[in-house]
Amino acid sequence: MDIHPCGSRPSRRGPAESFTGVVWQDPVIEAPAPARIRSGLVRFEPGARTHWHTHPLGQTLCVMSGCGRVQSWGGKVREIRAGDVVWIPPGEKHWHGAGPSTVMMHVAMQESLDGKHVEWLEPVTDEHYKAPVG
Repeated sequence: MDIHPCGSRPSRRGPAESFTGVVWQDPVIEAPAPARIRSGLVRFEPGARTHWHTHPLGQTLCVMSGCGRVQSWGGKVREIRAGDVVWIPPGEKHWHGAGPSTVMMHVAMQESLDGKHVEWLEPVTDEHYKAPVG
């Protein structure tokens, strides 16, 4: 058993290669093999968001606080709020982040396949981000 005391692993700023705006990440778990789970607490400042990306085995988001947005490629922008749980199927191109004027924090959970848990793609344009919520 491993216990990581609060504050023992520093927060890190989400890299510009994967995020637009100010995003903070705190690790929850990256379990050793044969387990495949990787999870993190992600805090988005207003207007911040991920780039488009996919996960080989899917992703679950559990919104802890605030109000944000999520969209699958070709789908409508959807609003997500504290208490919502979002399942994104394997290989589905998507993004998620805060609302334009609100912060949002979620726990992101995904499993790796052959050591890979995410494929980062292009940034989400303002046009996609600011599309009407449907």
